[in-house]
Amino acid sequence: MKRSTALYGVLVGATAMYLFDPDRGRARRAIVRDKAASGVCRLEDALDVAFRDLRNRTTGLLAELRSWLRTGPVPDDVLVDRIRSHIGRVVSHPRAVEVTARDGNVTLSGPVLAAEHKNLYRCVALVPGVNRVEDQLEVHETAENVPALQGGAPRSGVRPDIFQENWAPATRLMVSTLGGSLAVNALRHKTPVNAALGLIGSTLFLRALNPKPAKRMPTLAPSQDTDILSYQKTLEIAAPVDEVFEFWAHYENFPQFMSNVRSIQMKEGGSSHWVVAGPAGVPVEWDAVTTHVEPNREIGWKTVPGSIVEHSGVVRFEPTAEGTRIDVKLSYSPPAGVLGDAVAKLFGADPKSEMDTDLMRLKTLLESRKLPPETAPERQEALH
Repeated sequence: MKRSTALYGVLVGATAMYLFDPDRGRARRAIVRDKAASGVCRLEDALDVAFRDLRNRTTGLLAELRSWLRTGPVPDDVLVDRIRSHIGRVVSHPRAVEVTARDGNVTLSGPVLAAEHKNLYRCVALVPGVNRVEDQLEVHETAENVPALQGGAPRSGVRPDIFQENWAPATRLMVSTLGGSLAVNALRHKTPVNAALGLIGSTLFLRALNPKPAKRMPTLAPSQDTDILSYQKTLEIAAPVDEVFEFWAHYENFPQFMSNVRSIQMKEGGSSHWVVAGPAGVPVEWDAVTTHVEPNREIGWKTVPGSIVEHSGVVRFEPTAEGTRIDVKLSYSPPAGVLGDAVAKLFGADPKSEMDTDLMRLKTLLESRKLPPETAPERQEALH
């Protein structure tokens, strides 16, 4: 209990230091306020869409239930329309299937693929108003030599929304509510069963908040890790390429243009120790190594295994008629995955905007020729 209280105190203190800093506190509070207001607007829009979708689905379910409860005969033309509205979910060529109805007795004819035959029959048999299905279909193993079955998209049958890649707004609303309730209950009643349910609920809650399927989350190609984020920036600097490269090659210069970098200490073997200001101003430290260097052309680096913020990057330098073009590519894994990146953005620690601002500051610094003294020759030899 005391440890948890101390941790909460540290978080509250760090947040207060970040928001009420004498120099940047006012701007940071404005950013947090604007982001919160924007988030509230997006939430209101999402809830409005979700509730309308839920209302429409409820209306549809009630109408379908009423049709099931009706005992009277269904007109033949209405029954045919019902069937045709259903079979498009289970066959890839619904127009190839001919449907006729007479007093609730349905006849199916025309070509159909063997893989879709059973699903089609079951689908039609379950349509309200159908008494009997007469199967006169021409079953084909493949679509070869059958023009009516060629092309089209394969159907996987009728699947519940939750098992599909893209969830409807109403599904996300209900799943997020259920998942959030399970997570809160796990925090209030700490038992093994509630802990397991809370883990499941948290997973459902995060999945419901993300409108994209997991495999479409931002990734760094060709890697398949869903929690790796990538950023790229190209910039023109009116300064000679050797001058720009030499400045970048000495990592001790980074605090001059990177606002969140507090210090960089070079170590033996080309490695370096970084101290940066993380979300809410909390310092974050890691060690990095230079992976490769091509003088006046390219510098690459990556963090050592086990770093709290795993990342890697490469900077390429290209001489131009007016100076130097630099291309910066950075990939990193947030400590808490994509959710951690979203939380960091709330506090202004957005790597994309931070990198854009820092590189513009580098451009101004180099073009004004306010360069620091050269570092020791032994540092240059160690780097190259």
